[in-house]
Amino acid sequence: MLGRMEINGVSAVVTGAASGIGAAVARQLADRGAKVVVADLQADKGEALAKEIGGAFARVDVTDTDQIKAAVEQATALGPLRVCVNSAGIGWAQRTIGKDGEYDSAHDLDAYRRVIAINLIGTFDTLRLAATAMSRLEPTDTGERGAIVNVASVAAFDGQIGQAAYSSSKGGIVGMTLPVARDLSAVGIRLNTVAPGLIDTPIYGEGEQSEQFKAHLGQSVLFPKRLGVPDELAAMVLACLTNSYLNAETIRVDGGIRMPPK
Repeated sequence: MLGRMEINGVSAVVTGAASGIGAAVARQLADRGAKVVVADLQADKGEALAKEIGGAFARVDVTDTDQIKAAVEQATALGPLRVCVNSAGIGWAQRTIGKDGEYDSAHDLDAYRRVIAINLIGTFDTLRLAATAMSRLEPTDTGERGAIVNVASVAAFDGQIGQAAYSSSKGGIVGMTLPVARDLSAVGIRLNTVAPGLIDTPIYGEGEQSEQFKAHLGQSVLFPKRLGVPDELAAMVLACLTNSYLNAETIRVDGGIRMPPK
């Protein structure tokens, strides 16, 4: 028997869904018949996307548990919540110590805490609440109650100079994949992680200079020599959600890149 979790008619929560990989995931889920709650801080973009795909917008700061709960409740009202994708995150670059040997020049500790709070704790908070709602559902024909995908980064494995905070947060997402999948297996919920490489999202800015910068970055990719596009990542997220035998795994989608120190 081929295990494929049906997405048509279910509801989904996607964090960081107003742009980039999250938006591509939301569109692909909607194309397959899911009702998507676009959870993001960017209300203008989020509401526009929700309208475009026939979903709903929820203003969510992933460091606010009550806002996450409200988005989960909103999703359960649209249909059985069987899908959660955690794509919300921020970047930060700063070296661990400064050049002048002063304590005050060392890495900004509040910035480190903030990156961990959003990228790592926000991901765990969202998945624990979404999984709780999923656990109340009856299992599907494939015996599962739902599936969750977390978005990490290749920085979890080959973080560059200045990426201490970002790599810590993404490494934490990779590290929780197996134990959380083991926890959730008791109720028939799968968890996988996707680790993107260099992806063409708004993080690189816009205009001719940013295009040149992206073309330069693309040369360091093994093959194909370009940045990935959000739809390529979203396709892997969808595969993780629908393939019932894929569980507790972290998959790099990166064109084979191994990031150099800088």
